[in-house]
Amino acid sequence: MKFALRPLLLLALCCMPLLAHAEWFQREEAIMGTRVAVELWSEDRALAERAMDAVIAEMRRTDELMSTYKPESQLSQVNAHAHERPVQVDPDIIEVVERSFEVSRMSGGAFDITYASVGYLYDYRAHQKPTDAQIAAALPGVDYRKVQVDREAHTIRFLREGVRIDLGGIAKGYAVDRAVQHLRELGIRHAMVNAGGDTRLLGDRRGKPWMVGIRDPRSAGRVVMRVPLADEAISTSGDYERYFEEDGVLYHHILVPSTGRSARGVRSATVIGPDATLTDGLSTTLFVLGVERGMQLIARLPGVEAVMVDDEGRIYYSDGLAPPQ
Repeated sequence: MKFALRPLLLLALCCMPLLAHAEWFQREEAIMGTRVAVELWSEDRALAERAMDAVIAEMRRTDELMSTYKPESQLSQVNAHAHERPVQVDPDIIEVVERSFEVSRMSGGAFDITYASVGYLYDYRAHQKPTDAQIAAALPGVDYRKVQVDREAHTIRFLREGVRIDLGGIAKGYAVDRAVQHLRELGIRHAMVNAGGDTRLLGDRRGKPWMVGIRDPRSAGRVVMRVPLADEAISTSGDYERYFEEDGVLYHHILVPSTGRSARGVRSATVIGPDATLTDGLSTTLFVLGVERGMQLIARLPGVEAVMVDDEGRIYYSDGLAPPQ
């Protein structure tokens, strides 16, 4: 027997609000000289769009403040004038500089934002490197202790001429952390924000972990390891990011602060930890320290793990990641 819907019931069904269509949303843009991507879950498309807008806006804001390639940025103004007088900056720059000092102290100076005192002499696109004499003349400016920060006045001053700073080894991680905080405040519970080699995960992937691949430093299409993660950050520094080769020698952008020359012995260093500001700074640090000293540092840091690939392609894991024997 067939039944027909009564008119009133049919009217009621037609007037019911449609159920929200929950789905994953993605956006990708080129910012800070790298690929910036956000992926998030939402039941509200308008909220998802607003959340992704907030992520992109945070990345652009960080770039405007901290780029050394933009003469008008606050960081460029610091480099131009801080040896003459204190230069007032946004509180975010103060925060990033102070976080960099923490990494410098824990690493014994292996991480040092004043590496730029020598680093600006390199031009990787033009295959240009400084002479030995230029490096020797610039090296006295490499010492993070020559940077004076006044948190209350929001100023930075250099204690000698010739000092320059570059926040490229930690600022992307900071921007990723700030972006994830915006998502959290908007009520997003599952998301991934990535800026080049720095990733921060908010929650899990709807009941499953995020699977994050660590790329093979000599093959862009391959990974050396996949790591299941949730509510963590992961950063990778590699000699394949900015470099040129000359007479069989690879000159890349990760410099040893004490020598002003490209670090040797490592192809990539990956760090997993509680926030991307820390993992960003530590991945550069491990690259400079090398496998043995780098893993010794990681062993002293609770809640932090690492994967390193040396210049022979051998893979090393910290204790918490080492595969079972």
